[in-house]
Amino acid sequence: MKNVLFVCRQNRLRSPTAETIFSSRDGLEVLSAGLNNDADTPLTSEAVEWADLIFVMEKTHRNKLQKKFRANLNGKKVICLDIPDDYDYMDPQLVRLLQVKIARFL
Repeated sequence: MKNVLFVCRQNRLRSPTAETIFSSRDGLEVLSAGLNNDADTPLTSEAVEWADLIFVMEKTHRNKLQKKFRANLNGKKVICLDIPDDYDYMDPQLVRLLQVKIARFL
């Protein structure tokens, strides 16, 4: 079982969409969280430690993650998907984009 964490800023649109579409995939446990303190589900050090693989939506998210949770990353692979905050939750374009960009890593 691989633990996969999806991270964006507010945990309202992109990362929850990724969590929803990959939650039914065999061999994966998935979570999503946001980097901002007022995120719907704020990212915790426990979630970072739990994850085997972390996907962030933007380079700024990777930078913030590395600064805020450096001690918890322990060399974990952090992959930036370069997906801008231009989509609604479960937007068909976002779903396709996530599936294409994440497929090669899973």
